[in-house]
Amino acid sequence: MENSVGAQLKHLAGPVLITGHTGFKGTWMTLLLEHFGVQTVGFSLDPLEDSLYTRANRRGVIPEKFKDVRQYIELKSFINDHNPSVILHMAAQPLVLESYKRPRETFDINVMGTVNILDLALKESSVKVVVVVSTDKVYENRNLSRKFQESDPLLGKDPYSASKVAKENAVTAWQQLVNVNGGPRIVSVRAGNVIGGGDLASSRLIPDIVRSYISGNKLLIRNASSTRPWQHVIDPLIGYIRLVEKLLEGNSISNVNFGPIEKSLSVGEVVEISSGVINFEFEKIKENSSLKKLESQTLELDPSYAGRVLNWYPKFDQVTAINRTLEWWVDVLDRNVNPLDACKKDIEIYFSKS
Repeated sequence: MENSVGAQLKHLAGPVLITGHTGFKGTWMTLLLEHFGVQTVGFSLDPLEDSLYTRANRRGVIPEKFKDVRQYIELKSFINDHNPSVILHMAAQPLVLESYKRPRETFDINVMGTVNILDLALKESSVKVVVVVSTDKVYENRNLSRKFQESDPLLGKDPYSASKVAKENAVTAWQQLVNVNGGPRIVSVRAGNVIGGGDLASSRLIPDIVRSYISGNKLLIRNASSTRPWQHVIDPLIGYIRLVEKLLEGNSISNVNFGPIEKSLSVGEVVEISSGVINFEFEKIKENSSLKKLESQTLELDPSYAGRVLNWYPKFDQVTAINRTLEWWVDVLDRNVNPLDACKKDIEIYFSKS
């Protein structure tokens, strides 16, 4: 796969623009495109101190601007200056629990930031493809333990997922504008519970496990039976790249799910697997009924469409994804491996798998 994936992007007239390039997924995407020799530019908020971007010393490596995607004039100026051929829109407010604290801002970032990108993409003739990164949480989830397909109805019950559904509606509207007036190919991609080295975001299981490992404090497990489609960050990002290439070839592809093929693992199973890699103490606390209302109990995606149209299949199963993520942290924290080198190691391991 390595000999073919990313090859087209090296010959684009303009760079690939990543919004949110200082975030966890944005940093990994930048490193992957750099691995393939693809010209890349970034537009994002300032990085957090404990971010992978900061740990890997990425400041100034690519042309970049530290602004908010809601700042239309700043975004327009950056796009006009760099004339990107492809936009990977990753900038977002990505946390469910945070959305309960900041619902208005969550909608503003996730919806109007996307509208700004789509509006400017139609006005900039250099842009050929826009991939809007969404989430697995956009589907109407009745906790029936079934895998969601791209054709399933969308419905968000919390501010985060509702804002992402509104974002998907914006994508649909701009896809229609393109159908009527012409313009770049626009596709939404849905993935969730993406894990990998360098993520320390709050209210996420693997980062909480890592924090417990670092601090020695006991990890409190809220909902051990909740299931999620855990996947290593490289897998869906490779899917996004393959999607871009197919769209550049002129293929007609609709919105795409990316997720593990096997059944989603529960929180309890992830904790058990993790405890075999690093030492940390945990305690299953009594499940709070009010907290259980905040998040879905079961979640699985059907990635078969990605397999059919992109020939995309995850290389890392969920157990491997968990092990690789924690081994990254062991390398960085205990073996003094440079975080950038740890990322490059994972990329090499990924492409060494048949």
